Amino acid sequence: MLACVAVCLLIGGAVLADYYRGLPEDAEATYVGRDTCVECHQAEVTAFHGSHHDLAMDHATDETVLGDFNDVTFEHDGIVSRMYRDGSKFMIHTEGPTGDMEDFEIKYVFGVDPLQQYMVEFDRDEDAAEDEIGRVQVLRISWDVERKRWFYLRPPDVSEKLAPGDPLHWTGIAQRWQTMCAECHSTNLQRNFDVATQRYHTTFSEIDVSCEACHGPASLHVELARSKSLFWDRRRGYALAKLKTVDTKPQLETCAPCHSRRGVLDALAKPGDEYTDHYSLELLRSDTYHDDGQIKDEVYVYGSFLQSKMYHKGIRCTDCHDPHSLQLKHPGNETCTSCHQHAAGKYDVPSHHHHAVGSEGAKCVNCHMPHTTYMAVDARRDHSLRVPRPDLSVKLGTPNACSSCHVEDQRQSLPQAVGEELKLYQDWLQAAEQGNTAVAEAITATDQWCDEACEKWYGAERLQPPHFAEALVGLRSGDPAAIKDALRLIAGSALPATESLTPVLARATALDELAQGGHRDAAQAAQRLINENKESPGSVHPMLLATAARAIGMLGASGAISPANVVKILLPLTKDPSRLVRSEAARGILSAGAYSRVTGSRRLELDKVLGDVHDEFMVADDRAGAHIGWAMLSEQRGQWADAIRAYNNAIRVQPESTGARSNLAALLDRLLPLAGQDPTAAQALAAVGGADGLDGVEKIIKQLRHEELPLLARDAELAPDLADVQYRYGLALYLSGDSRGAEKYLQRAVDLAPEVEVFSVALQALQRQLQSP
Repeated sequence: MLACVAVCLLIGGAVLADYYRGLPEDAEATYVGRDTCVECHQAEVTAFHGSHHDLAMDHATDETVLGDFNDVTFEHDGIVSRMYRDGSKFMIHTEGPTGDMEDFEIKYVFGVDPLQQYMVEFDRDEDAAEDEIGRVQVLRISWDVERKRWFYLRPPDVSEKLAPGDPLHWTGIAQRWQTMCAECHSTNLQRNFDVATQRYHTTFSEIDVSCEACHGPASLHVELARSKSLFWDRRRGYALAKLKTVDTKPQLETCAPCHSRRGVLDALAKPGDEYTDHYSLELLRSDTYHDDGQIKDEVYVYGSFLQSKMYHKGIRCTDCHDPHSLQLKHPGNETCTSCHQHAAGKYDVPSHHHHAVGSEGAKCVNCHMPHTTYMAVDARRDHSLRVPRPDLSVKLGTPNACSSCHVEDQRQSLPQAVGEELKLYQDWLQAAEQGNTAVAEAITATDQWCDEACEKWYGAERLQPPHFAEALVGLRSGDPAAIKDALRLIAGSALPATESLTPVLARATALDELAQGGHRDAAQAAQRLINENKESPGSVHPMLLATAARAIGMLGASGAISPANVVKILLPLTKDPSRLVRSEAARGILSAGAYSRVTGSRRLELDKVLGDVHDEFMVADDRAGAHIGWAMLSEQRGQWADAIRAYNNAIRVQPESTGARSNLAALLDRLLPLAGQDPTAAQALAAVGGADGLDGVEKIIKQLRHEELPLLARDAELAPDLADVQYRYGLALYLSGDSRGAEKYLQRAVDLAPEVEVFSVALQALQRQLQSP
């Protein structure tokens, strides 16, 4: 008996020791590649093979290239390009960065359906490691997979030929793989841009979106799986992102980074991390979403889904999509009816959808997930999963799924030339937005007809609840009465209790736009949210809390809130658990000019957060805007040398961009009078002027403005409808001594945006100067 007890104790002790052994606390997982994963997960890898994730990017080979490179030509904007083979290489003869026709090797392919794009590598160092990639540019000439033809992927709203040197030209920064696409098409991407040499040394662990892009680096998981232990790790579990929890958030926020339109706070995100610790989701901007939150520009799903009732009811991506093949789990309407198993005959029948069985109008997605086409051939569905609202279209001018089909009935009422330009519903909407009254009237007539049809079909059962669009449309049109609706929306009380929660994106958007309009009510609304979160930590969504912090900063900058109160409100938020909130709070203090009011240990704590803000900017250190943004914050901190260095870096990485030279010249101009008073200013100016001292600084100011002038002239010509562009060129002309030219462009700015006070003040001051003897 004692022997049995001893054996049991020994075994129990061994098992307990095995359980407690675990991985070292500081052990960090690394990437191992899917060839390791397949050892145990053959079914998942088989499903993954051939998926859009698997084919997101690849080397250009006979197996991966879909386009016709059999010595064929394609013409656009007067340029005749030739696609051909040179042995095993795929080649294109086309216009290069200098404007000359050159031959380029296609190194990589991008995507597989409905289009495939082709990529060329530049600036590869001779001594670069084999796994390093230089600057990669994505050709605009693309392959239409369905129609099997070449086509030119023209930027939206650009009808003219793109000149070499234009950021939108295929050799420009807007078509650069590293800046626009790379992180979401490869696994464990490291951009590795060197500002000093302006060279990329980019690497990835796998060229496509592989297992570890979603599950996280797997070395510790593999170590545990291969060990002889009876247990996974007691602290880390199976040492991968936990995507199957009851809480849907970890899975949604693992998919969201690549399926959302967002800013990046750092490049350290791993699957399962908090989204707002690494990303800043774009709000419902009028240029990216329609006023009711339907998709307009490319917003990549997540921002739409957050608005949906499905999201609020706990639906997650893998309820509809297989996580490995990415295919829908059920065909056709079964995708919806697999969950919506209501009484027979409620939804998937003509009595509900009022269309013939099997027709396009009988498909759930065509009514509840209408599509918008991007990149000429890529139709993507709206994931806000909404009930069509032609009544809102009649009232507010928003789109609706019914009109997207039935507007075709109005085509014959349009002049033939106009009708031929309207291929898709989005073309009709854009034409109306741009002032085509005939198209606008056709859409209005269609909306009215659809609204009457819905009223006839559904009668008293028709749902027409209040919608956040009413507040946003009112704010954007300048209706003072909309402020009350916006405040209710921000507070989360704009919809009746029977509806889904008011989307946090809509609430944040209303607060942001209210603050941008300078409304004092925005300060109270923002402070209420901050106080609510203070009383109940975590009760306010980080995105909404961050917007509140930004609103306080904006209103502080406009003088609506004193610097002292800005610090009082925002400084506690620099310790918030969410990096997004901390960042916006720190920026808000600076933008309100309140940095000098933070002293002692509080200054050290704030500077630590601002160090994170610097890192946020440097995520995009290959773009001038990142350096300009940091330079402006450095100016607000009185760190003149850092600001000058950042402006010079902006000029270095994008010499053809505007802003950095003007800002640097203005900064140096302001520092000159301080040279004898402020040692930091004197030191910064000495570094700029060199042996020529302050005279050298004045020469550099003159040179900077001289170099900027033709760049601003270019922008003013290319963007005649953008008031701020016309204003900046007008100021530059004035500083160059051309007062009459300045008056012309300042007048344009006022005509385009009469509500912007600074434009009219500058114009009036100049006109008084011109009239004086």
